[in-house]
Amino acid sequence: MDRSELVELLSPEGLRLLDSLPPYRSEKDVLAMVTDLRKQGHSPGLVAAVLTQAKLRKKAVGKFGEFASRMLFTEAGLEQATRLSVAARHAGRFRAAGLTRVADLGCGIGGDALALAALELEVLAVDADEVTAAIAAFNLAPFPSATVEHRRAEDVSLREIDGVFLDPARRTAGHTDTDRLTDPDDYTPSLGFAYELATGRSVGLKLGPGFDRDLIPSTAEAQWVSADGQVVELGLWFGALARTGIRRAALVLRGDEANELTAEADSEDAETGELGEYLYEPDGAVIRARLIGDLARRIDGRMLGDGIAYITADEPVPTPFAAGFRILETLPFAEKDLKKALRSRGIGTLEIKKRGVDVDPAALRTRLKLSGDRPATLILTRVAGRHTALLAERL
Repeated sequence: MDRSELVELLSPEGLRLLDSLPPYRSEKDVLAMVTDLRKQGHSPGLVAAVLTQAKLRKKAVGKFGEFASRMLFTEAGLEQATRLSVAARHAGRFRAAGLTRVADLGCGIGGDALALAALELEVLAVDADEVTAAIAAFNLAPFPSATVEHRRAEDVSLREIDGVFLDPARRTAGHTDTDRLTDPDDYTPSLGFAYELATGRSVGLKLGPGFDRDLIPSTAEAQWVSADGQVVELGLWFGALARTGIRRAALVLRGDEANELTAEADSEDAETGELGEYLYEPDGAVIRARLIGDLARRIDGRMLGDGIAYITADEPVPTPFAAGFRILETLPFAEKDLKKALRSRGIGTLEIKKRGVDVDPAALRTRLKLSGDRPATLILTRVAGRHTALLAERL
């Protein structure tokens, strides 16, 4: 979206047209909608803009729920935006720390600023991209405590600010077809700028979950967050926003339920041992936070092998921090024999999990050519150093 398209979209005609559209269903309906809107006399640019927004609003429901229907987006902005359930937890940290005036530097389309303003905190939301800043201003218009500025983060005066939140752009500039940046110095604003701000300030910094752990300062609380099974971010918290005695945390969100593992440092792995009747796959946030050992001890389990993020146990223990499986039997690892064994058991729907072995689950599933009416889980890993295939069922 360029500036002229945004101006047309934000016109009274554009907003009325957008709100009048039926819910976006599929690409098949687009051609008919384009033809109909063009017959009504709307310009090609406006038609393209409102249909793009309708599509993005549908896509945004997963992150913003019912709020998506009243928001505007860019494709790149939506992709990088914090989902509302996570943004609400960011905002809660600022409120719990007693910080009332927050600068959101690199606010994007305004997801985190929206959550901060919803808690009646004063928010200065800033973005270096003119179109993105204008969209953030639209999304934050219902909140009188929020102000949006088109400005570089580095040029913002923080004299009246209690706390700072940064979500650096980690992709190349643009609103569509952007590429991920691998060098933190290329982030906007840069990692160096963010770390400098965190010296003596209360700062929250949102990063990708695969961020290089060697670059995490010892003064930061590092919290990896997963939402509905997907690790979505690493949050680094400094000053009053960092919790006392916590340097590693794994926050697991599933629907409205939240559970967290915390520690003063990376946990030591639990001892390895024999395969038990049950196997647990830790949530990705637990793995990223390197708290697998703590989890194993919590469920009275042991590591399946060195360097393999599976825990095995003799008894089933409910835990929100791992997916649990009951081991039914050990099958041949050789593909030809494995195929025969699965067919003889009537297994036609197969979930394939793997750790410690070089296997492409999707390709293997195709080659197995399964038929049958039984579902199962196949876990491919190493047990006592040997490649092993385990037939299992989810707990």
